[in-house]
Amino acid sequence: MPDLDVFVTGGIGVDHIVKVPSLPVLVADSVMTPPIQTVVGHAGNGVAMGCAALGLATAICDVIGDDPEGDLIRRHCTEAGVGLKVATDPSGTRRSVNLVAPGGARTSLYDPRHPYDLLPDESLWRDGVAKARLTHVVIVNWARHALRQAVGLGRLTSTDLQDWDGLNPHHREFAELADIVFCSAANLADPAATARGILSYGRARVVVVTDGANGSTAHPRGAAAFHVPAVTLPGRPPVDSNGAGDAYAAAFLARVLAGDSWARAAEAASVAGAWAVGSAGTHTDLITAEALASLSASEAVRRACGWDDGADR
Repeated sequence: MPDLDVFVTGGIGVDHIVKVPSLPVLVADSVMTPPIQTVVGHAGNGVAMGCAALGLATAICDVIGDDPEGDLIRRHCTEAGVGLKVATDPSGTRRSVNLVAPGGARTSLYDPRHPYDLLPDESLWRDGVAKARLTHVVIVNWARHALRQAVGLGRLTSTDLQDWDGLNPHHREFAELADIVFCSAANLADPAATARGILSYGRARVVVVTDGANGSTAHPRGAAAFHVPAVTLPGRPPVDSNGAGDAYAAAFLARVLAGDSWARAAEAASVAGAWAVGSAGTHTDLITAEALASLSASEAVRRACGWDDGADR
């Protein structure tokens, strides 16, 4: 495996996108929908594809099935120029059915497939972790072993706790060991307290809590927390929130690897998330480095969001 900027462990699968009139879906014998879209998605894929679109040398590893969904993943990564290393398991490839309402709200019906105690051989992730500047670890159970290796090698690490409730013990080690921790506010009773807790018991340099249209709040170690509003991009109204958090994380990590401050990274991430929300489907239209730089520097965007120069953050 060649030298990498970003190596993603876990989190690639297949999404079936179903557009519905509203959520929750009307209870009926049948509901007519537009054509159902089948795409490669899930959290690890979103970060990997987002980083690749931003010009970073990227690869991903995961367990997939010897099935049509696994074949789709192989073709997808080849076409995107993203390195892929896989182990196969008889349980098959993860998949989900994502119900998307007008305006972008969604409900994901997730089929994890794999046994919880599945543990592939460490050769699946060993070389990638050793060669990457940053390892992003998705919270599939076996990926905690890759996270431990990355920490042992002194590599920069990140993880996304997704919609953690702040209590589920499965997430705890990921929160403790990663340098950059993303977490959704969706299921947190007190997001700020959860972020402070992660900083107190873990090694995180920054905890970023995302909250959809309410924007995001970054909690840097040893500095004051700050809020970054969500962005609405001209000509790209919200149509589908699938993958927005992954796009946010990819842009944040790209800007950190480029040497930017937490504030500049969060601002760029907000733009990338808004771009993703403005496209239908999961990870089907991820922002490029050129578009991200232009929009992040746009006076109109910065003025609308009340962004300062971020120099002290």
